[in-house]
Amino acid sequence: MNKIKNYFNSNIVVTTSLLIVMLVVFLLETFDGGSTNMQTLLKYGANFNPLVVVQGQWWRLFTAQFVHIGWLHIASNAVMIYYAGTLLEPLIGPSRFLSVFLLSGVGGNLLSLAFGSDVSISAGASTSLFGLFGVVIVLALKLRDYAPIAAVGKQFFALAAINLFLDLFMTQVDIYGHIGGLITGALLGDRKSVV
Repeated sequence: MNKIKNYFNSNIVVTTSLLIVMLVVFLLETFDGGSTNMQTLLKYGANFNPLVVVQGQWWRLFTAQFVHIGWLHIASNAVMIYYAGTLLEPLIGPSRFLSVFLLSGVGGNLLSLAFGSDVSISAGASTSLFGLFGVVIVLALKLRDYAPIAAVGKQFFALAAINLFLDLFMTQVDIYGHIGGLITGALLGDRKSVV
């Protein structure tokens, strides 16, 4: 229970490190052809189903979560990851937070591979972000008697629901990646990690 009581006082080393890595990759993209250039995105590891399946570039399921398409994309993901990480990393610990982040990104990209478009490039940390939403929602359900966690869980549930609803109307958003990340994060949510 000490982790719960002190989760606002802990640091967010993993969250900060992930954001720095994403920013460095984004700057490399920007100065090496542009972050909206398809060839540049593929060079830096964006997900493209034909390359994954036909050429066996399975590593793209991992690297795509660090590649972003344009300033608005990285800015919106970075703000939400910082917000989620500030709350979640101190609660479940840095190593578990990192595991959830990375595995949710891969899980989201796997679902996108299975059901998404074969002709579009996908990238971004939103698959991982939805995984963080999933963990918090599950923890809130399991710890609903602890008011601060329950309140945060409601916020994250609302964020996930609103974003998934909006995804239905946005053709350039990979909804399967978001759903896959959310499911992966929910499966990784475990009360034992916070008590």
